[in-house]
Amino acid sequence: MAISRIAVGTPGEASHPDAIRAAFAEFFSMLIFVFAGEGSGMAFSKLTNNGSATPSGLVAASLSHAFALFVAVSVGANISGGHVNPAVTFGAFLGGNITLLRAILYWIAQLLGSVVACLLLKFATGGLETAAFSLSSGVSIWNALVFEIVMTFGLVYTVYATAVDPKKGNVGVVAPIAIGLIVGANILAGGAFDGASMNPAVSFGPAVVSWSWNHHWVYWAGPFIGAAIAALVYDNMFIGDGAHEPLPHNDF
Repeated sequence: MAISRIAVGTPGEASHPDAIRAAFAEFFSMLIFVFAGEGSGMAFSKLTNNGSATPSGLVAASLSHAFALFVAVSVGANISGGHVNPAVTFGAFLGGNITLLRAILYWIAQLLGSVVACLLLKFATGGLETAAFSLSSGVSIWNALVFEIVMTFGLVYTVYATAVDPKKGNVGVVAPIAIGLIVGANILAGGAFDGASMNPAVSFGPAVVSWSWNHHWVYWAGPFIGAAIAALVYDNMFIGDGAHEPLPHNDF
């Protein structure tokens, strides 16, 4: 069972050069991802003079996030595994693929990367607002929670199938493409309702810079619950104890 493979890690791991390099890789990958994703939304607002959301805007958000995540995962894959998401890191931790101490390093790096990206965007755009994630009119917190759980389940399930499963073979570029595509597709499905975060760090950066925390907990609880379900389901149903091979840190 996956839960039995959870490891805390050794005290020296947090200061090990490989762990530090992996954390920096997560920082830069998250910065790249958030700068492009959040930046596309800010560009849309500028072009429409802060007009209301439109279908074309949703498609643009989907494409920018899909493309940016494909790149962010690809550039970090050989160093940190290219998690670029605290929920993905949490799912990897529950499956015994990363220790708690390394996961904490990743979470810190991911959150800082998102905040720095939003600060850079605010400066580069001359002070435009980095809009925090929020619920659309008529969408309750429970509606949004279900959206975030299901969408993140799909994301982490995809990560497990294409990047974690020892039977994946030499998927090469397939994993980053699949991960980017599921995020883009989920934005098309959920973006009009709650913004379709699927990533606590992506929600955290804009919230810090704009200092807007309304319903912010939904964008943590939903992704972490969805990630946990996906990790436990995939690991126990399709990997199992007999087939499990702990991945080296430079593979995931």
